[in-house]
Amino acid sequence: MSKEGAKSEKLNDYQKALEIYSKAMSYFHKKEYLKAIELFKEIINKYSNEKEVVDRANLYLSICKNRIEGEKIELKTFDDYFYYGIYHLNLGNYEKAMELLKEAQKKDPKEGKVYYALADVSAQMGDNKLALDFLKKAIELDSFFKILAQNEVDFEPLKENKEFQELVK
Repeated sequence: MSKEGAKSEKLNDYQKALEIYSKAMSYFHKKEYLKAIELFKEIINKYSNEKEVVDRANLYLSICKNRIEGEKIELKTFDDYFYYGIYHLNLGNYEKAMELLKEAQKKDPKEGKVYYALADVSAQMGDNKLALDFLKKAIELDSFFKILAQNEVDFEPLKENKEFQELVK
């Protein structure tokens, strides 16, 4: 094979590997980890000479496997449950966030920040009544949450609500 032919084949392999990588990343972002894993493995097996793409495929293969196996985090204290709940709130995993924050609430029912966070999650889930109930409790425990709530972007759907306006004034 000529140098040009070998060069062309090398470029063609690189492009094929990138196409598969792009498709795998699409599955990854959709959280379809099993489909992504298949494609990352295909890159690693078929295009082993494409070091750059194979290195990235190996990295994301590992991430996919970890996400499928699930997070193995040992939760014990109020802070463990609270901060892990906030982590899931920030990811948009509202049901999981609610579950974790309710566990934190059981650990320390007099901690205002957990009620504020539960109000936030409830608002994100569209349960304005529950959000207001939790917010009211947070403010009863610490009036500082009144100020925070006035500027909280996540409470935007509640801003026109009369009960919300009464709570935060």
